[in-house]
Amino acid sequence: MTASMSARLVVLVGSSSDLPVVEGVAPLCERFGISYRVEVASAHRQPARLQQIVRESEQAGAEVFVAVAGMAAHLPGVVASLTGKPVIGVPVASGPLAGVDALLSMVQMPPGVPVATVAVGSAGARNAVVLAARILALKDPAIAAALAAYRETLAGGGA
Repeated sequence: MTASMSARLVVLVGSSSDLPVVEGVAPLCERFGISYRVEVASAHRQPARLQQIVRESEQAGAEVFVAVAGMAAHLPGVVASLTGKPVIGVPVASGPLAGVDALLSMVQMPPGVPVATVAVGSAGARNAVVLAARILALKDPAIAAALAAYRETLAGGGA
């Protein structure tokens, strides 16, 4: 995965155990021509590190954040509190509630601190990249063209 500080998309996972959920991110980012990087930082165990990552990412040009977390799932909300950039939350199916708790914690953010939330798990992570691409495509014709081609592929039964 790309380690560029100048990534337009920053994917944050709360624990290294969540990394398998984001395996499908790399091929989609490459397909859409989006620079990205993946960072592991816990909102609970490493709040100062998380704040530093968000701040430095913004200074380096990050435009969208994807935050992946399970159970209490505070990572997306904390990221949304630290930035004015779009934040997309991906719930992880973990714990006794299989991701429902994470999903609800993301969609029930207080007014003024939104977290766009996608499906639980790997499909959600891939949709988060597609949503990020749609956001970036508003000002980037190359990404818009790549998205259009991707949609054509999907319409034809491909992936």
